[in-house]
Amino acid sequence: MTPIRLDADPVEPVSVQEMRAFLRLDSGDPGAEDPLLAGLVASARAVVEAATRRVLAPGRYRILLDAWPVGGWLPLPLSPLVAIRQAALVDADGAVTELAAGLLRLGPDPIEAPGLLVTNGVPALKEQGVLIEVEAGHGGDGPPLPMPLAQAIRLLAAQAFEHRGDEPGPEALPPMVAALIAPWRRLRL
Repeated sequence: MTPIRLDADPVEPVSVQEMRAFLRLDSGDPGAEDPLLAGLVASARAVVEAATRRVLAPGRYRILLDAWPVGGWLPLPLSPLVAIRQAALVDADGAVTELAAGLLRLGPDPIEAPGLLVTNGVPALKEQGVLIEVEAGHGGDGPPLPMPLAQAIRLLAAQAFEHRGDEPGPEALPPMVAALIAPWRRLRL
């Protein structure tokens, strides 16, 4: 089960204007480097997301299941988990039947242990699958993005801007960025 992001373009937690100010770029030719900055911010966000195992840009995700989880707990790799937007059964012909409200609920800790609780009243799956759509991520309806993570995005984007065209260096995060994101990492066994 891999969640699929449905939103085409996420709203980045650090804007291009913020990045221009952070880099102290001359405002003489606004917009000339904006596409580059937007790409650097997006890639820096992706690096911080991977390191922390958190979704930093709000979005809608689709999950498809072919069986209900054993024990009624469906852990999800989407933190913070904000809301369930749709839960339905899908048959082989693609017909969708909405599930009754309350059969799926957010787990007790949608930030540190995101997942869904499945009640005993769910229908048995014969030749059907389950389609679930959830909202996840910091910002939007979710919790605000922690400032240290926004700063980590800025620092990574600034480093990439400064060293664009250079030979690639080591893959490790810069020490300042690693220190900023360390308290926000979600661990798993």
